[in-house]
Amino acid sequence: MGRIIFYEDKNFQGRSYETSSDCAELTSYLSRCNSCRVESGCFMVYERPNYMGHQMLARRGEYPDNQRLMGMSMSDCIRSCRMIPMHRGQFRMRIYERENFGGQMHELMEDCDNIMDRYRMSDCMSCNVMDGHWLMYEQPHFRGRMMYMRPGEYRSFREMGMSGTRFMSMKRIMDM
Repeated sequence: MGRIIFYEDKNFQGRSYETSSDCAELTSYLSRCNSCRVESGCFMVYERPNYMGHQMLARRGEYPDNQRLMGMSMSDCIRSCRMIPMHRGQFRMRIYERENFGGQMHELMEDCDNIMDRYRMSDCMSCNVMDGHWLMYEQPHFRGRMMYMRPGEYRSFREMGMSGTRFMSMKRIMDM
């Protein structure tokens, strides 16, 4: 079980809120959130409510300034978070070149640092996560914006609000 503590101000100052589960709207508990401490487990933190907007993986550790955690200056606050459950066992995900599971399909069981080099795929527009939890990155070598994918079918990244985003690398979330 994970545990994260959010603080209103930088450097763990001001009021705090602690949770071990998903939270769709942190402003219900704090007026703002500018630092956090992950006591255990692993969380995705989001710049907007309801798990929307820029997102970052927060593993065990201290994050005294969200600007450094989020990697962007467009938002100075965390607005929602999602706990990533521990996964033991195999990882499996099918990636598809087109929406609705169309075009080329490849099954991944390990990290892929560049789908263009490995599979000659220039686009990944849908996927089916069968086992494990994954991060998809917009650039090769696990760089750029990321998106957390838990088990389930994702028929259209465009309809999920990721219009114009191409995912070029995928990484398993392991050993939290």
